Amino acid sequence: MRRSNVTTIMKKEFARFFGDKRMLITLFLPGILIFVLYTIMGSAMTDMLSPDPDIPPTVYVVDIPHSLEKDSLWSWCEIMNAVDQSMIKQQISDKQADLLIVFPADFDEAVARYDVTTKLDAPNIELYYNPLEISSSNAYAITVSILDSYEATLANKFDLNRDIDGNLATPEELSASIISMLMPMLIITFLFSGTAGIGTESIAGEKERGTLGTLLVSPLKRSELALGKILSLAILSFLIGLVSSVSTILSLPRLIGATDAISVDIYTVKEYILLALVILSTLLLLVSLVTLVSAFAKSVKEASTAIMPLMIVVMVIGVSGMFGSASSGSWFYLIPIYNSVESMSALFALDYSSLNVVLAVISNVIYCFIASFILAKMFNNEKVIFSG
Repeated sequence: MRRSNVTTIMKKEFARFFGDKRMLITLFLPGILIFVLYTIMGSAMTDMLSPDPDIPPTVYVVDIPHSLEKDSLWSWCEIMNAVDQSMIKQQISDKQADLLIVFPADFDEAVARYDVTTKLDAPNIELYYNPLEISSSNAYAITVSILDSYEATLANKFDLNRDIDGNLATPEELSASIISMLMPMLIITFLFSGTAGIGTESIAGEKERGTLGTLLVSPLKRSELALGKILSLAILSFLIGLVSSVSTILSLPRLIGATDAISVDIYTVKEYILLALVILSTLLLLVSLVTLVSAFAKSVKEASTAIMPLMIVVMVIGVSGMFGSASSGSWFYLIPIYNSVESMSALFALDYSSLNVVLAVISNVIYCFIASFILAKMFNNEKVIFSG
C-alpha cells in the first residue's frame, strides 16, 4: 500500500476520532477522573490529619513537675489538672478529651536520684490517648516529642509508658474504624460497576439489536416494563455486589496486614439487616439512573460513554466516606447516593441512628419509583426509544 493511502487512512481515522465528542470523552475522562479523585483524597486527608488551630487539644496532667511547668512547653494545648484519672480515661475513649499525662509524684527528685548504671527502673511517665481521634494522636505525638527532647538533656533518666499500653481505643473500635473507612467506598464501587455493566445492555443493547420495539408492542404496560427492568437489574446487580462485598470483607484483614486487629464479629444481626436494606435501596437507585441514561443512548458503546459523568459523581461521593461523616443532620440522608455512603459509614462505625438509615432507604425507594415513572414516559416517546 502506498504511503499516500496510509496517510489518507490515518487522516480519516483521526478525523473520525477527534470529530466525535464521545471519543474525546473516552480519551480524556480517565485522566481527569484520576486527577479529581486524587485531589479530593489528598485534600481530605490533609484536612483530616491537620488539627483545628481554633480548637487546642485538651490535655490532663497528674502531678506535673516544676521542671516541666513552663508555659512555652504547653502553649499548643489547653492543659488541666486531672482529678479523677478513670473519668479522664473514659472521656478520652469517648473522644471528649485528648490526652492524660501521669507523672510520678516525686518526678524531679526521682530523676535527680536515678543512676543509669544501676538496675533500678527509671521514673516512668504514663500517657493515655485515643489513636482513632486525630487531635488525640497529635497531642500524643507532640507530648512524646517534648518529653524525648527533655529526656535527652537528662541522659535517659526516665521512661515513657513502661509496661503499660496507653492506647485507650478498644479492638472493637479499631475494627469498626478501619472497616467504616474502607468498605463504603468499595461497596458503592462494586455496586455501580455491576449495575453499569448490565444496565447499559438492558435498554441500549435491546435498542441496538432492535428487540425493544417487540417488547413495546406487547400487551405490557410501559410502567410495568420500566419497573420490571429496574427490579430485575437490581437483583442481578445485587448478586454481583454481594459476592464482591463479602469477598472484600473476608479478605480485608489480609489486605491491610492486620489479621488480628480486624474482626467482623462486632456487628449484630440488626446492623446486617440495616446494611442489606441500604444496599438494596442503593441498587434500585443506581439501576434507575443507569437505565435512564441508557434509554437516551443509541448503542451500548454510547451508553457506556454517557454514564461516565455519573460514575465520577458516584466515585467522588464514595471516596468521601473514607474521611468520616460530614454531618449528622437527618436531611443529609435525603441526598441520593450520598445518603447511602453516609448510612454505610455510620453502620460500619457502629455510630448510627436507625431513623436516619431508614430515612435513607425510604428516600432511595421513592427516587426509584420517580425514575420508573420517567422511564415509562420515555417508553412512550418514539424519538427516544427508536433513535438508534
